[in-house]
Amino acid sequence: MTSSPALSVWPLHGIPRVKPSDDLAALLIDSIERSGVRPAAGDILVVAQKIVSKAEGRIFDVARVEPSPRARELAGITGKDPRLLELVLSESTEVLRAKKNVIVVAHRLGLVMANAGIDQSNVEGDGMAEPALLLPVDPDASAARLKAKLDARFGVPIGVVISDSIGRAWRLGTTGTAIGAAGVPSLIDQRGETDMNGRVLMVTETAFADSVATAAVLVMGEAAEGTPAALVRVPVRAAPEKPASALVRAKGEDMFR
Repeated sequence: MTSSPALSVWPLHGIPRVKPSDDLAALLIDSIERSGVRPAAGDILVVAQKIVSKAEGRIFDVARVEPSPRARELAGITGKDPRLLELVLSESTEVLRAKKNVIVVAHRLGLVMANAGIDQSNVEGDGMAEPALLLPVDPDASAARLKAKLDARFGVPIGVVISDSIGRAWRLGTTGTAIGAAGVPSLIDQRGETDMNGRVLMVTETAFADSVATAAVLVMGEAAEGTPAALVRVPVRAAPEKPASALVRAKGEDMFR
């Protein structure tokens, strides 16, 4: 038997509630330094999408939204607020499912998700009656900006994954999912390699960034834990770096659409 290198995950505590225009990289660097863990080359910082969106000002007041006829139609089907549904439509390219209390859409980033990823829990909007938080405009670019500042501060290459909690078509519950990434092999293509019996792998691709995001969520939490980031140390994977957008299945290959 051979032993695999260990996986280590450190929650980063003490990150204050993030506000628009906050220097998120500075807040994360401060939390890492206070954690007592010195980042090593290849470590991956996983950051909750929510604090990235907040820092980038992706907060909108539902009370100020004027719903379109399509949003009102969907409100009649789902029972949801038509103003919120108008925000959902503004972030979507296609409505895939609509039923009581549920709307599933194709997000403009290619992600298939409920409510276009729009969240109203733990969201504060200065002077807003009903604040709602949208996904970052370009999560891969957001991750790249954070990575550049982390690399400069710690002097080693650090990967960054922006994680969101997303449900799955065949399973109950949500898991951490990488919606943005930089400096990591988000998708590892193992097609053409052989298994333990010498059989050539035909379809195997590993969602590495999603696996890292899920590991981090185990210590970050999903509700009121107040720990929106974690540092993950994983066994080194010799694979090309790819952004999280590489994980999105093309519509033409999606058998459920």
